[in-house]
Amino acid sequence: MLEPRADLALNTDVATDSITPAVSVRSGGAKIHVSSQTLAPLDRFPCRHIGPSPAEIQQMVEALGCQSLDELIDQTIPDQIRSPRPLQLGQIPSRPVDEDRSESQVLAELKAIASQNQVFRSFIGMGYYGCLTPPVIQRNILENPGWYTQYTPYQAEIAQGRLEALFNFQTLVTDLTGLNIANASLLDEGTAAAEAMAMAYGIQSKRQAHRFLVAADCHPQTLEVLQTRAQPIGIEIQVGAPQTLELNEQAFALLLQYPTTDGHILDYTDLIERAHQAGLLVIVAADLLSLTLLKPPGEMGADIAVGSTQRFGVPMGYGGPHAAYFATREEYKRQIPGRLVGLSHDVNGKPALRLALQTREQHIRRDRATSNICTAQVLLAVIASMYAVYHGPEGLKQIAQRIYRLTAVLAQGLEKLGYNLRSTAHFDTLRVEVSPENKPQILRRAKARRINLRVYEDASLGISLDETTSAQDLIDLLLVFTEGQAASFSLGDLVAEGLPQIPTALQRTSTYLTHPVFNSFHSETELLRYLYRLQSRDLSLTTSMIPLGSCTMKLNATVEMIPITWPEFSSLHPFAPREQTQGYQLLFKQLQEMLAEITGFAGVSLQPNAGSQGEYAGLLVIREYHQQRGEAH
Repeated sequence: MLEPRADLALNTDVATDSITPAVSVRSGGAKIHVSSQTLAPLDRFPCRHIGPSPAEIQQMVEALGCQSLDELIDQTIPDQIRSPRPLQLGQIPSRPVDEDRSESQVLAELKAIASQNQVFRSFIGMGYYGCLTPPVIQRNILENPGWYTQYTPYQAEIAQGRLEALFNFQTLVTDLTGLNIANASLLDEGTAAAEAMAMAYGIQSKRQAHRFLVAADCHPQTLEVLQTRAQPIGIEIQVGAPQTLELNEQAFALLLQYPTTDGHILDYTDLIERAHQAGLLVIVAADLLSLTLLKPPGEMGADIAVGSTQRFGVPMGYGGPHAAYFATREEYKRQIPGRLVGLSHDVNGKPALRLALQTREQHIRRDRATSNICTAQVLLAVIASMYAVYHGPEGLKQIAQRIYRLTAVLAQGLEKLGYNLRSTAHFDTLRVEVSPENKPQILRRAKARRINLRVYEDASLGISLDETTSAQDLIDLLLVFTEGQAASFSLGDLVAEGLPQIPTALQRTSTYLTHPVFNSFHSETELLRYLYRLQSRDLSLTTSMIPLGSCTMKLNATVEMIPITWPEFSSLHPFAPREQTQGYQLLFKQLQEMLAEITGFAGVSLQPNAGSQGEYAGLLVIREYHQQRGEAH
């Protein structure tokens, strides 16, 4: 019988530059010595991912006249800016482990964390929806380093594949929104709305107007971002019902949600015309998938359209990352934020893609730029564009029509059960009026069936359907609202009664996605060949080291990317109840504690969703600090 000895010695494994234990154990009367080499994991992270070997490192430091890395650091880093103690990452309360673990051990730990998340069926909506990522796209883009390790496409000649995918994205957005020009993505819908507000403020004709009008039925997270971005630059946000907002000289722009956050479909044509007559620009935050069926913002007269492409094959991922879109009229092409891909010609006269109008961007004009080129989500934009290429215009329309029909069936069923709905025309979202007494019971029954509904502060509940919704989901939802008893009708009965149509004035009549690229690759093999044809025209980590510093994903190891598509991480709605997201909460806590230990700060915020937003958040923190001290001047 093996019995471990009480004493434990630490040996340095020179070959791998790590510290592992040497353990002595007894078997009967014999003593067995187990070396560090025996116990060390074979697939340790450093030796697989840190390029230079210990021998190469030693060769380099000796060429610099030093005996070790420690000596080199002693000679180059002044004592006064060096930490007086080693990092105590192993002492972090939420993760008291500081060992040289293998990749398989890391995955096992992540799996244990993921298991603490509970994946309910979320019908919360608010701009986030379940979707089906086509396997050909998941495997060959999202999980493919030929796409996720590429660098910013400054050098067009080694980025033609990615630029074509982004050009497809821009075409998708302009076609569906009915506007002339679109950028190659932004961070999320709230950020895109804030960029639209800033753009409208900069190009307004009145110059003295500082009020930004926002419809109260916009998504609440968008309202929060707008408030944060508006205050430092002197913009006043006024929120109200669209028809009651004052279109006067003090206002420079108006933001509308289409459909509204609680599901209404409204024709804004007349309101937009009145806003234009008062000298306001109009921004519409629109659900892109709904625009395959609904009259597009551009045809209503909108100046700018923003939104998210998340439901185009990009998992919810507890809130991101997702690619936002931004479209506007041709006359504002030099003011549009973000990256633009343009079609040009090379020296031989052949079509070539490039980043266009780069004078707007930081790396050329610095503080005069109208754009921050960090604010893009290229990988997610590529996924969304290929989702549209794969399904084509008819496929996208069929997905939208199915969602609309399911919503119409559910609406009729709820009305048969005696519930009132807040809207008569809807696409995918219903707001159901319930009694204050019945509301807690409905939520308990929903929880018992592992269903999340949107909970409003008043006596109403929200239900948003999506591409993943099934007939069984409708049955379960109706049971939640019938005190658990079977209804006196079936889904077939509801369909047989006839389903309402989208109001004629709101139906889309214009064509979209007529370009051959959206009508040529609808089988898996066709799309597969197209993706690899584009990949072959691009430079990524699969073909070369990229000797540029950046915040791109090129340095993320495969073992770090694998968990991204686990449903416990990818399928959580960002507004799911906190008790269902304990795995994520643990990850956040660990990351905050580790970053606080590394930086020496007392606290760390994980709120910024890009380096550019982190810089902006830092400036706002400094500004708030001075304001609280009475030193705002």
